[in-house]
Amino acid sequence: MILSYHPCYEADMNLLCAGRDPDANDLAAIRRAAAVILPQGCRQPLYDMARNNCRHVFPNYDIRFAYPGKTGQARLFKTFDVPHPQTWAFDNLAQFNRWRQSASRIEFPKVFKLDWGGEGQTVTLLESDNDLDRALARAKDHEQSGQPGFLLQTVVAHANRTLRVVVIKDTFKIYWRVQNNPHIFGSSLVNGAMIDHAVSASIRREALSLTRRFCRQTKINLAGLDLIFDASALDAAKPQPLILEINYFFGRTGLGGSTPFYAMLQTQIHRWLTALGLKISPLNGEPALTEQQ
Repeated sequence: MILSYHPCYEADMNLLCAGRDPDANDLAAIRRAAAVILPQGCRQPLYDMARNNCRHVFPNYDIRFAYPGKTGQARLFKTFDVPHPQTWAFDNLAQFNRWRQSASRIEFPKVFKLDWGGEGQTVTLLESDNDLDRALARAKDHEQSGQPGFLLQTVVAHANRTLRVVVIKDTFKIYWRVQNNPHIFGSSLVNGAMIDHAVSASIRREALSLTRRFCRQTKINLAGLDLIFDASALDAAKPQPLILEINYFFGRTGLGGSTPFYAMLQTQIHRWLTALGLKISPLNGEPALTEQQ
């Protein structure tokens, strides 16, 4: 039996766990399942229940919950020795203040990122101590509301363009997000950045090489990875990509919208199940199991 919690993927048994914690009925269903399909919005209680009670779970969010938030990702990149901008991660303001007392003077510019938030809404370019003070005041407000943590990063001269690599199991979709307004820092579509699918062969090759290696290491099979390149090296034979962050929730504009995305997702889930020797029965019968299980 294939069990799906994804509202857009129909399996032998379909449940929803939005807005609630999993219960005894979920546990019983998961234990009966040969494979479990989870939504992108899956929270950790459901994920842990599925991973602890079923051998085959898609997507693999082990890394997402082991290294939460932007500070967690910074530690992940360091642990796996992944090329990324130099980063200082702080769990709270107290930790930052201790570091600041022992560190030499902070050199600007720097990038400031709160631990949570998407579409660049919590990312700020710091060019002075005054900018830093304002960013720290914002961090204090978030910490007092129960959302501590932030990081500082060196600035890479990336010409306000980031490369999005969407990973859907064995499918990789690549496109630029380009901010043409020189007065806006970052390449968020919310702030007016544009999609550009014209990616050179050398950029595509190096981005795919890094992404595939990273996904093999971490088992990530559903995410949008943001990469940057130093603008001065874009035309090099082997331009060096740097990973900025992992987005487990990502926009679909660059993929053509939700319909193409869900079509790709369904295809990859089918392939994942087939590789396991499983298939959804039209009669809701038990799927055949192979020695791979």
